[in-house]
Amino acid sequence: MEGRKVSVAALQFACSDDISSNLATAERLVRAAHKKGANIILIQELFEGYYFCQAQKEDFFQRAKPYKGHPAIVRLQKLAKELGVVIPVSFFEEANNAHYNSVAIIDADGTDLGLYRKSHIPDGPGYEEKFYFNPGDTGFKAFQTKFAKIGVGICWDQWFPEAARAMVLQGAEILFYPTAIGSEPQDDGLDSRDHWKRVMQGHAGANLVPLVASNRIGKETIETEHGRSEITFYGNSFIAGPTGEIVATADDKEEAVLVAQFDLEKLKYKRCSWGVFRDRRPELYKVLLTLDGGNTYS
Repeated sequence: MEGRKVSVAALQFACSDDISSNLATAERLVRAAHKKGANIILIQELFEGYYFCQAQKEDFFQRAKPYKGHPAIVRLQKLAKELGVVIPVSFFEEANNAHYNSVAIIDADGTDLGLYRKSHIPDGPGYEEKFYFNPGDTGFKAFQTKFAKIGVGICWDQWFPEAARAMVLQGAEILFYPTAIGSEPQDDGLDSRDHWKRVMQGHAGANLVPLVASNRIGKETIETEHGRSEITFYGNSFIAGPTGEIVATADDKEEAVLVAQFDLEKLKYKRCSWGVFRDRRPELYKVLLTLDGGNTYS
C-alpha cells in the first residue's frame, strides 16, 4: 500500500493588540513550521489582536473587515503560495450588517478555497461572543486542499462531537481547531485546560482522524463596562493522533511550533477496518435534531 504522508503544524504565541506585529509573528512561525516540513499550518483564533470578546464594546466592531480583500487573508495567501503550504486564516468578518467569527482556507498555491463561519457562539463572563458574532450559516464543511481533505471548526465548536462527526462524514481526513481559551474571569478556581484537551482527543479517537488545536498564550486585560477583565490564555496547543493520543503538545507559557506527520492512506483503511462508520445508524439519530430530546408536553 502506497502511503500518503502529510505533516501538520500548530502555532502558539502571545498576541499584542497591534495587527502588524501579530501578522509578523504569525508569518515568522509559519516559516518556521515550513522549515520543519509542515504542509498544513494552523494559526490560533482571531490572532490579529487581543481577544476583544472579554467586553461588550461598540468600538470593537471596527475590528471587523469584509472577507473579500481582507488584508490578513491576502498577505497569508501570498505566503502560502511562496512556501507551498495550506493555511486556515481566522478573522473577524463583516458581511453587510452581519458579523461572523470566520476562517478562510488558503490552499498551497494561494487559492482561497472558501469560508467557514463559527457555528456555536459562546456567551459567558470573559467570552461574550454573542454580542459580536452572528451564528455561522455555512454549515460544517470539508475542504479539499493539495495535501488532504480537512475540516475546520472554531474554538467553541470543538466542544461539540456533532461538528467533528459532520466534517468527517464529508470526507475530512484531519480536523483543525483555531482557539482562544484560558482562565475564567468570574472563577479563579476553574481550569478547563485538561477537559478542553480530552474532549478533542475524543473527537480524534471517535472519528479515527488526526486533530490539530492551536491556542494563544499570555495575559490580556480589557476594559469592560464593569471594569477590567483579565484572561490568562493557557496555550497547551496540541496535535492528537487517530486514537486520540497526544503526539505533540506545547506548554502554557512558551511560543511554540508543533509538527507531526501522518500517513493518511494508512489511516483511511484503519477507519474502514474499525467499523465505526460502517455500523452507524443514522435513522436512529433523529433525536439529535432536537434541543429537548424530542419530548412533547400536553
